[in-house]
Amino acid sequence: MRTRLSLLPLALSLFAAFPHAQAQYQMPPPALQAIVDAPRAPTLSVSPRRDLAVMIELPALPSIAEVAQPELKLAGMRINPRTYSPSRFVFGSNIKMLDIATAKQTDVKGLPAGLRLADAIWSPDQRHIAFTHVALADKEGASKVELWLVDVAARSAKRLTTQPMSYLNGEGFRWMPDSKSLLVQMKPASLGKAPPATGVPTGPSIQETGKGSGTRQLRTYQDLLRNESDAKLFEHYATTQLALVDLAGKVRNVGTPDMFMDMDVAPGGKLVLTRAMQRPFSYIVPAWDFPHRFEVRDLSGKVVHKLADNPLVEGLPPGNDAVPTGVRSVSWRSDAPATLVWAEAQDGGDPAAKADVRDTVFMHAAPFAGKPDTLARLGTRYQRATWGTGDTALITEGWYKTRATKMWRVAPDKPGSAPEQVFAYSSEDRYNNPGLPATRPDAAGNPRLVLGPDQTVLLRGAGASPEGDRPFLDRYSLVTKKKERLFQSSAPYYENLVALLSDDGTRVLTTRESPTERPNYYVRDLAKAADAQLMTLTSFPHPTPQLKDVKKEQIRYKRADGVELTATLLLPPNYEPQRDGPLPMLMWAYPQEFKSASAASQTTGSPYRFNAISFQGPAPMLAMGYAVLDNLSMPIVGAGDAEPNDTYLPQLVSSAQAAVDEVVRRGVADRDRIAVGGHSYGAFMTGNLLAHSRLFKAGVARSGAYNRTLTPFGFQSEDRQYWKAPNVYQTMSPFNSADKIKDALLLIHGEQDNNSGTFPMQSERMFQAVKGLGGTARLVMLPNESHGYRARESIMHMLYETNAWLDKYVKNARP
Repeated sequence: MRTRLSLLPLALSLFAAFPHAQAQYQMPPPALQAIVDAPRAPTLSVSPRRDLAVMIELPALPSIAEVAQPELKLAGMRINPRTYSPSRFVFGSNIKMLDIATAKQTDVKGLPAGLRLADAIWSPDQRHIAFTHVALADKEGASKVELWLVDVAARSAKRLTTQPMSYLNGEGFRWMPDSKSLLVQMKPASLGKAPPATGVPTGPSIQETGKGSGTRQLRTYQDLLRNESDAKLFEHYATTQLALVDLAGKVRNVGTPDMFMDMDVAPGGKLVLTRAMQRPFSYIVPAWDFPHRFEVRDLSGKVVHKLADNPLVEGLPPGNDAVPTGVRSVSWRSDAPATLVWAEAQDGGDPAAKADVRDTVFMHAAPFAGKPDTLARLGTRYQRATWGTGDTALITEGWYKTRATKMWRVAPDKPGSAPEQVFAYSSEDRYNNPGLPATRPDAAGNPRLVLGPDQTVLLRGAGASPEGDRPFLDRYSLVTKKKERLFQSSAPYYENLVALLSDDGTRVLTTRESPTERPNYYVRDLAKAADAQLMTLTSFPHPTPQLKDVKKEQIRYKRADGVELTATLLLPPNYEPQRDGPLPMLMWAYPQEFKSASAASQTTGSPYRFNAISFQGPAPMLAMGYAVLDNLSMPIVGAGDAEPNDTYLPQLVSSAQAAVDEVVRRGVADRDRIAVGGHSYGAFMTGNLLAHSRLFKAGVARSGAYNRTLTPFGFQSEDRQYWKAPNVYQTMSPFNSADKIKDALLLIHGEQDNNSGTFPMQSERMFQAVKGLGGTARLVMLPNESHGYRARESIMHMLYETNAWLDKYVKNARP
């Protein structure tokens, strides 16, 4: 006899399975609170002449009250409607000047009370520093972004103009090359108030497509326009007025308002390159794919040259090497008064098309008469140009699919001359990466190659090696192809180059650190004897002295298929394995795709980096008596024509198994008390490891995606569409294997996540699946938080949840 199911009890049971509880923010134990509230080191920016630096102090984390301020989500952007600028919550709270020769620090007078510094830029002549201050509501109730100026010699600051700025991209201001004025994006006086939201629709939102457009790859973007009301609102906030502001605060408008997204002053100071958006907008792609015009204007605002009128781009051909057709990557040649440089695809932007030349790099000098010159014809995609002189510039190209990278020397003053190959290497082969060419600002403030005698350049790189990263500085001859190593970090420190203080590379600014010493700034004079080279510039104290004696080791071990893996093992202070026995452990990782097992086997990181106990990762759990295995290798290898993700799951589980076996072999972890966690793609990994293994007692998954059919046009490095590889998408989705998850899964997600693919719904649906199937899970949705969490209350609560979950299901797990 067939039993008839009642619909009412089923509905009631579903509601009962998914209760929604509005909880209060909770505080973690004091040991974790101290980590969140630890002081942060200031940022540092070196002056153009490299004898001074500005230090910008950072305050404590913002409160949820600040993070919850009004925010518009339009066309893929987050906009503060009160200040007509990008939403942001990290500001500088103080400015100090640092003399590099003496290490003397001096305060800057006249700063605004309650400084909220957004961006700061040195003038090319080093006499001033311009910065933006996000002012809170004044007596009239208006918040705004103000432009301020620091007189470097006087060590004093003043507000440059009372007129509010308005910009949605970048800093909103640029120094003119003569350092006598700035080009600024201002709020147009005629703009008026933002269009009111009536709440009453004028009609439906309609989209349509037709035949003949071909296959287009469309990522799943957040915060898109939804209707004409959104479009009008976005148009309002995107409209800005370019203006020249002199050092006395006098403002002169440059042309008329437009939807300017970028502006770049020519090195000669007489022309400005602008990128302005225009309609029609789109409901399926963000603002950077909207139609836009590349134009050159004089200082009156008159358009003197129209380079390109690019159409709306709603998707690209399949593949990570796909690009839009037409003009892209437009910039000025920094060693010429006014020469435009850009790239254009010669293969329709389609990686699948066969072509000997995929990108052509063009140049066109003012007054832009005749045809542009061809600077380079490239077999892969144009990445960047580094300018030196008329006979030396370096062009870099690359192809993600194969990881092939090439660097060419070209003579921009002789555009017909043949390029000369400087380097050819794999971008994933860190051991053989030659480094990047060093630059310095020229008199106009533009970056230029540091060229030495006999056509040499300086190269700086991470210095990856089997012993770990050892940053270096090389002098390399473009003629003989020989290199001379000027500096390399050596044990027991990790020392990284920050800036060149001399053109010959013998005097450099570095940061130096060790596992117990926080990074501090030093001047290293390579011309002196080894024991006399260093001069200390800063002495920032240890931010978490209670955890100073954390023990760190960079460990190496092998996966079953022979791939060598790396991880950072962190152990609590005063812990001795033989005396105290194995500990509960939290492992933390982020998978990465490779095209060769040899590259996947390379050592990553350094054993001599500072033991920074950041609240963003797993290290805070050291304070609660856990061992931590951080940054453990999770390589997904697809050699040759093989796709890495075709064997994602067996490789993932094998890497995890190898890590568990190694820490158990070392006696530092209890096999029955290990958890795994990660953020974003690491959260996706966590869901899969719980679904396809029983290696872990619990998982902590933050801001992840778990159903790959909801990102059907690719994710991470996967460039095949769902319809081309449905089994891969289905197999890799832990949502599809939620019935196999037998261990406790903690899901944490920001309610306002803006990252492509990681919609908050991903965590909500994953939780519903696990709970509906009788599994153990907890879902924590953080109000007003994005992909990364910002408010102090949110981060405290995140640690509270993590600690409570691990204590319940790992530390105190039942056998």
